[in-house]
Amino acid sequence: MQYSTIFTIAFAAMAAAAPAQLAERQVPVCSGTTAQCCATDVLNLADLNCATPPSTPTNTTEFIDICSNIGQQAKCCLLPVLGQALVCSDVTPA
Repeated sequence: MQYSTIFTIAFAAMAAAAPAQLAERQVPVCSGTTAQCCATDVLNLADLNCATPPSTPTNTTEFIDICSNIGQQAKCCLLPVLGQALVCSDVTPA
């Protein structure tokens, strides 16, 4: 009887601690849009030669750095399709 009580308390403590650890890693860089590294911007409407960042950024500053290291611009795009992206916005450092 005591073992089941101890087990239940220990399991509840582990479950309560897990969401806090996951929340830090899962903060989205582009809320509601897709993170893209793009080479050319056309009137802030379409972007050319876009791709997903080669590594997963954890914040906006890291996202900008990842894209600039490969010679591209960090963008948050609504509709990325086949290396092109529509309705993109610039990413500003936090």
